[in-house]
Amino acid sequence: MRPLNDPVEKPASSTRLAAWSWIPTLYFAEGLPLIVVMMVATVMYKELGISNTQIALYTSLLYLPWTIKPLWSPLVDLFGTQRGWVVMMQGVIAAAMAGVAYYAPSQSFFVATLACFWVMAIGSATHDIAADGFYMSTMSARDQAWFVGIRSSFYRLATIAGSGLLVMLAGYLGDPNAEGESLYSRADAWSWAFTAAALLYAGFAVYHFFFLPRPKASPRPTVGSFGQALDGFVEVFVSFFRKPHIVWAVAYMLLYRFSEAQLAKLKAPFLIDAREEGGIGLATMQLGWLDGTIGVSLLTLGGILGGLILARDGLERWIFPMALAINLPNALYAWLAFAQPASPWAVGAVIAVEQLGYGLGFSAYMLYMLYFSRGEHQTAHYAICTGFMALGMMIPGMFCGRVQELLGYDWFFVWVTLSMIPSLIVTSLLPLPNVEETE
Repeated sequence: MRPLNDPVEKPASSTRLAAWSWIPTLYFAEGLPLIVVMMVATVMYKELGISNTQIALYTSLLYLPWTIKPLWSPLVDLFGTQRGWVVMMQGVIAAAMAGVAYYAPSQSFFVATLACFWVMAIGSATHDIAADGFYMSTMSARDQAWFVGIRSSFYRLATIAGSGLLVMLAGYLGDPNAEGESLYSRADAWSWAFTAAALLYAGFAVYHFFFLPRPKASPRPTVGSFGQALDGFVEVFVSFFRKPHIVWAVAYMLLYRFSEAQLAKLKAPFLIDAREEGGIGLATMQLGWLDGTIGVSLLTLGGILGGLILARDGLERWIFPMALAINLPNALYAWLAFAQPASPWAVGAVIAVEQLGYGLGFSAYMLYMLYFSRGEHQTAHYAICTGFMALGMMIPGMFCGRVQELLGYDWFFVWVTLSMIPSLIVTSLLPLPNVEETE
């Protein structure tokens, strides 16, 4: 049996220039289904009449495949190639998007589209394992730090395509005009929007089939007995939990976005809901423009700046300031909820500050996980890290809808502001991995 830390693929040395031909598209394709499942689905269900409690609960449960993906991450190393898994999962995701387009106008749309989102989530979680493993096997530790902002930025550009352009397309087709008329019903508008998403994602599958680098493959050993495979599988998890400072690392991965997880889940419903219901009353087009386009552009800028700063000065110097950057702007939503400013410029300014801070803060979070997972079984260990990251988003998201309906939007965002305290405490006490030892 081939050891799990000895992948079949042996990528050739990659220069930074050559990596530009696949890292941007790969991480755009990695980010898009997560954005669709976690953010676009929230907007769609809100517009189709689903309550905040149901939206928060059921869309947060969709994080489960990302949470438990470490359970099948070793199989990506054992069977097939990382490149092959990437292309295959992109085809599955495109088909799931087409399924949402088909079922959105149906009377049983909630159950049927949720099933499609589950397929999309499982395919995306598996795609993440293969894509991240391919990246880590190809890039040196220094180049990983250099590209951390670039890959994060293209990952976040998927947010523009999803929560920005895709939402704006649905708004253009479904928002009523001054006379109260629209081109399509809300359900039909979302059906056309997901048709466009499916075609786009199918295009990525075709591109990567032809243009993703084809590393030289070593002769594949036999997998061996089930017992051998199980032993190797268990070893992956045991070795992860033997890493130095594992308790602090897991606490950091779970709590870093405790505040942001709740904000992200209910930000779109808050911005869409009518003012008499405590919301801001944005139209779908406005939401797509302010949050999904302008806001995410600043998030992308924050990701690029974060990566460059971390590559220059190191994680130790910036990890706590970047924790402040991702958390403190959340307090501005409490002001929005209490003041309910009529000016879209005020709303846009809050979104811009929050998204810029998120881009900076997420760069440090992702680089920490890359450093912590390096060494033996690094592909599977990084998958475990991102599983804890997803769990840290899933659990707060599941209950925050009920909290909001009990407190109202104004006091809910006060609670979100207080929720940053655990993140700041664990970040300030976190022992950092010795990067030189992980080279």
